[in-house]
Amino acid sequence: HLLLFLLFVGPFNCFASYSRATELFYSLNEGLPAGVLIGSLARDLRLPVAGGQHPGAPQPPLSFTLASRGLGGQYVQLDNRSGELHTSAVEIDREALCVESGGAAVFGGEAAVSASSPSPESCLLLLDVLVLPQEYFRLVKVKIAIRDVNDNAPRFPVPHIRLSVPENAPVNTRLAIEHPALDPDVGTNGVQTYRLRENYGVFTLDVEENESGERTPYLIVMGALDRETREEYVTVIVAEDGGTPPLVGSATLTIGISDINDNCPQFSDSQLNITLYGNSSLGTHVATVHAVDVDLGSNAQITYSYSQKVPQLSRDLFHLDESTGAITLSSKVDGDTPRLHRLIILGNGPGCIPAVITVLVTIIKVMMRPPEVVPRFIANEAEGVVYLKELEPINTPIAFFTIKDPDEKYKVNCYLDGDGPFRLSPYKPYNNEYLLETTKPLDYETQQLYEISVVAWNSEGFHVNKIIKVQVLDDNDNSPVFSQQLIELTIEENNVPNAFLTKLHATDADSGERGQVSYFLGPDAPSYFALDKTTGVLTVSTQLDREEKEKYRYTVKAVDSGFPPRESIATVTITVLDKNDNSPRFINKDFSFFVPENFPGFGEIGVISVTDADAGQNGWVALSVLNGSDIFVIDTGKGVLRAKVSLDREQQSSYVLWIEAVDGGDPALSSTAKITILLLDINDNPPLVLFPQSNMSYLLVLPSTLPGSPITEVYAVDKDTGMNAVIAYSIIGRRGPRPESFRIDPKTGNITLEESLMQNDYGLYRLLVKVSDHGYPEPLHSTVMVNLFVNDTVSNESYIESLLRKEPDISIEEKQPQISIEPTHKKMESASCMPTLVALSVISLGSIALVTGMGIYICLRKGKKHHRADENLEVQIPLNGRINLHMLEKKPVEISNI
Repeated sequence: HLLLFLLFVGPFNCFASYSRATELFYSLNEGLPAGVLIGSLARDLRLPVAGGQHPGAPQPPLSFTLASRGLGGQYVQLDNRSGELHTSAVEIDREALCVESGGAAVFGGEAAVSASSPSPESCLLLLDVLVLPQEYFRLVKVKIAIRDVNDNAPRFPVPHIRLSVPENAPVNTRLAIEHPALDPDVGTNGVQTYRLRENYGVFTLDVEENESGERTPYLIVMGALDRETREEYVTVIVAEDGGTPPLVGSATLTIGISDINDNCPQFSDSQLNITLYGNSSLGTHVATVHAVDVDLGSNAQITYSYSQKVPQLSRDLFHLDESTGAITLSSKVDGDTPRLHRLIILGNGPGCIPAVITVLVTIIKVMMRPPEVVPRFIANEAEGVVYLKELEPINTPIAFFTIKDPDEKYKVNCYLDGDGPFRLSPYKPYNNEYLLETTKPLDYETQQLYEISVVAWNSEGFHVNKIIKVQVLDDNDNSPVFSQQLIELTIEENNVPNAFLTKLHATDADSGERGQVSYFLGPDAPSYFALDKTTGVLTVSTQLDREEKEKYRYTVKAVDSGFPPRESIATVTITVLDKNDNSPRFINKDFSFFVPENFPGFGEIGVISVTDADAGQNGWVALSVLNGSDIFVIDTGKGVLRAKVSLDREQQSSYVLWIEAVDGGDPALSSTAKITILLLDINDNPPLVLFPQSNMSYLLVLPSTLPGSPITEVYAVDKDTGMNAVIAYSIIGRRGPRPESFRIDPKTGNITLEESLMQNDYGLYRLLVKVSDHGYPEPLHSTVMVNLFVNDTVSNESYIESLLRKEPDISIEEKQPQISIEPTHKKMESASCMPTLVALSVISLGSIALVTGMGIYICLRKGKKHHRADENLEVQIPLNGRINLHMLEKKPVEISNI
């Protein structure tokens, strides 16, 4: 085939080849992102495209289609019009694609199959592309070689590699490391070199490559090894690939030095000198020889034997244990036995020249036989050891001893040698009989083993010792003892479940099971505490709340395993430490206080009660006013709410405050409460006359006015509430031709004509009206002058004004107005302060309804006045508490809506 290679500039360096057989070859790196151009089929196949060499000739559009979207198709995107191949969103991982064939594989169609490749490292994607229309139809075989990049580090199959080297291994010995590192990358990106992080001056590494390209590390011995000096070397083997930058992997390499039989047995001494009495009994220990071999295992096994130079007589007289090297007397010494024996003993090791030691045994002849000590044990005895229980009573018998002279020539005495509560005394009436017994109770916890000797000697000074060992047996005579009788613990509240509190510790001086201690909770312990029976670990299974319970006190028991068991008791006290887990709490979320107006500044309005369940600084609470702090202040310590200034109900009838309580914890917790302050009315405002507006105004009354007709009205309001705002009207002074002709309604203030006016009733009428409230303790009032001019017309205003300027001579009537609301002054005066406040509270609550009714009434009166203003002329009089008739107006003013 004729191949056409095209060079593409880019990070992937694609090459293409073209032949009549329509086969193209490309290559690119693995791991490229989506959209990277692989190659253009139309250009590489030299197919005509729109606007090519013959622009004028009609050219059918080309179509490129993948014949099969198998495994290879998911990694590429083919432009159906331009024939350009790009990488798809599925990233190409060469190691995943070519893992089955070990680096050389072909992927295309529906499956991956092995195929011949340009190199053993090739990994190919095969694509079949159909080119249409019919005149350009062909089947194009596209091969895409995936180039490897260094994206994998070497990795050893096991983290710990162990290698054994014999200690006699010569220098340059090579040992293969059976677990070489693996790297999925190929070529130079694969494993290239190995090294040791620490070679100890005696090792190095070499790498051998076989025909298939696999690299195997070898350990090379560079110095002499000695297991007896050092038996193991631990280092790290590092594998490095050839990428840029190189990647590494490591594993622990342990080099064990195996033993060889390079050491022989050795005796520490070359000769032993032993003296043996001729009357020694059979089995008497003469001596023990011991050789040492520093090798291991079977290489260090030593056996002992007599040299061939040792005479048979000596061999028969002295027995040598070949395993232990112990020499014992095996035959009785008599008068014919030689007095000196030279025993040459060999220490034999495998493959070694035997070590040699000489034992010289000198036998001393004894002319007389020693005394005999014959024991007869009363207490339990085994192999020369007597067993006694502790707490046995005093004078407990242990054994009888018979002392005698075999030759019956000499007097024999005996005594007890050794420390301990024992006594050896003659047992009468028998001669040469002695009793061994205790002199006080034995205590296992004080001493467990005694070794005493019964010594017999004759008159010639010959001594014989009989050694007795007394083993004290333990009894359950000790109770467990706590290290502390009172165990004081602390724990913070809100602990995690199963929190550790402490580990109890109790000891028992007894041995064995009798000294094994188990731990139990007392019956007074709450169920949510747990105590491990074996370890003594004390835990609490639930969260503790200091506010629920601050202190716990209960008992714990330590019980041993003796029979019967013994126990001891300790007391556990647990103090739960406080945490700031409770916010301050007001006794009410809403507080209401009723305060009379004009209450003095810094007077006590009320007490805000707040609590905090926490303790110490966490339970300390500070109060502050969040709003209205320019008027109100609160005492942090006592919770007393005060006003800085005197309060006026007429300016503001109620206040709503928010009080914040903050505790002293870290972080601090807080809560708020709503405070409503209602001001109770006090009669501090006299009625305010709104009409007439002036004492100098007057109203023309026609003589033809019918009796009962309304003439005018006095209208007043009171800023107070309740009874303090109930107003009564009365005429307290009159002047005129017939002043009784007019009356005033005490409730409404309407002035009406009582009788028909006659000819002689013409003239100026002056009515002094008192406007009074029903306040307590003293009603307040205002007065106003109502001027009525009875005439047909007002022909001479200056004359009327002159009459108004004159001081009227009016006698004051003391008659109080009679209205339906009766004051209760006397009753209130006789009542206590508390009922008065209660009454004022009720009145203040009703004031809202009263003010609403008065508003409606005022609106209705305004309408009437507006209607009457067209019929009557009126002079407006300013309101004064006192009558001032010198304030005159220059001309009458029309009545306007009030």
